[in-house]
Amino acid sequence: MANKRDYYEVLGVQKGAAADEIKKSYRKVAMKYHPDRNPGDKAAEDKFKEAAEAYEVLSNKDKRAQYDRFGHAGMTGAGGFGGGGGGFSMDDIFSQFSDVFGGGFSDFFSGGGRSQGGRRQSQGQRGSNLRIRVSLTLEEIEQGVTKNIKVKKYIKCGTCDGSGAKSATDIKTCHSCSGSGYVRKVQNTFLGQMATTAPCPTCSGSGKAIANKCGSCKGEGRVYGEETIQIDIPGGVSEEMQLSMSGKGNAGINGGPSGDLLINIQEKEHDQFTRDGYNILYELDVNFADAVLGKSIEVPTLTGSVKITLPPGTQSGKVFRLRDKGLPVVNRNSRGVQLIHINIWVPTDVNADEKKMLEKLQMSDNFKPQNKPKHERKGFFDKMKDFFGGGH
Repeated sequence: MANKRDYYEVLGVQKGAAADEIKKSYRKVAMKYHPDRNPGDKAAEDKFKEAAEAYEVLSNKDKRAQYDRFGHAGMTGAGGFGGGGGGFSMDDIFSQFSDVFGGGFSDFFSGGGRSQGGRRQSQGQRGSNLRIRVSLTLEEIEQGVTKNIKVKKYIKCGTCDGSGAKSATDIKTCHSCSGSGYVRKVQNTFLGQMATTAPCPTCSGSGKAIANKCGSCKGEGRVYGEETIQIDIPGGVSEEMQLSMSGKGNAGINGGPSGDLLINIQEKEHDQFTRDGYNILYELDVNFADAVLGKSIEVPTLTGSVKITLPPGTQSGKVFRLRDKGLPVVNRNSRGVQLIHINIWVPTDVNADEKKMLEKLQMSDNFKPQNKPKHERKGFFDKMKDFFGGGH
């Protein structure tokens, strides 16, 4: 994942900034780096897109909460995780954030439905968001994984390429908005004349009128179908985490931008390990003789087997700790640990020779329990508190 600047830093606001402050700061940055004010300046255009990406996340309550918790790893654009900017074009930026500027960026530069750079400002109706669930194993969560998921949704019509028209000659300019996609109204108020801009009701903001509609999509520019979407999931995600892919939801109507794809993570139950946050818990059964005499034992982890050494006299309930054998912490360069809880396995059926040996041991003072007072004992849960209390 490419390094990205912090979204709050991009807009020049503090993490706890109010929505109005974020909106005001975004407007200032967007005005500064608008392509029409910086013709031919690739660096300014990149900053313009970067600001739009930051605002798209921070202006949305759910996306902002996700970003505050997981950083760039908690969301993805069309090309991978790290925000919504990679999933929308300049046209989408102009359309999606027109509310910030009272009807479109063009009002501030060329006063009409098109910017000086010739970019189309008109857009149809935005597509709705989609929500899917992706099930992952602990091994996939440990490594991070790329999934190719087939999603049934509205997609751009292949017959008319999303235009909604039977042929190119059937597309006319909307007479109500003159092709801008917006209509401007001037009202007299006690403060004087105030102008407002809204999507054209005649063409639903598309800026066009269709003489003969496409037979496949009936003029909507989209059809219900299926798309295979590549989802790059970072390591360490959890059951309650929701990822977002900008522009991968339902296609819009009349050329409008697509909605977002929201991905809810579901964790499959493991037959050996239990997850606790970023830590992995494992129960290891050892026989009585190995616990008394000590032994080197191979134990499984999510990344392969490792050996641990049981010292002579290992007690049931002892916990071994394997550093960095837990799960990666999302958006941080750290990992959890694997905790191995020792259980002394007691056989339920012994033969005659084994019984004689055990009866002999039973008579030895060395094999009698010490029966320590309660305040001198340290149980399993106390040991677990010691480990987790250390900040892991």
